[in-house]
Amino acid sequence: MGKKKKNDWKNRDGVVYSTSDEFEYDHSGYEDIVTLPPQQQKLKVMLDKKARGGKQVTLIEGFIGTDDDLKELGKMLKNKCGVGGSAKDGEILLQGDHRDKAVEELTKAGYKAKKSGG
Repeated sequence: MGKKKKNDWKNRDGVVYSTSDEFEYDHSGYEDIVTLPPQQQKLKVMLDKKARGGKQVTLIEGFIGTDDDLKELGKMLKNKCGVGGSAKDGEILLQGDHRDKAVEELTKAGYKAKKSGG
């Protein structure tokens, strides 16, 4: 693989334009995300049906870590609950009401998880 350019335009999240010829975008803030160990995670498991055409989803939020680790946890939960869903933007969605099973599986995996709401 080739060396990544320091001022690669694809990594300029949120930067639109700069008039300075000396401007170099600082990427360092985005590479420091660290996934907390399960024991330090405080996850909330709730039922949500807003803006989903009346369909219920189990929403797990509060995850602190990388997108890859979030997706891995989401994959495990979807597998254990036998449903589809998604994992992005710090949230995991499971199709249907699987709050009890999600809390059970998260607790088994060492996470601090509690049911909140309805």
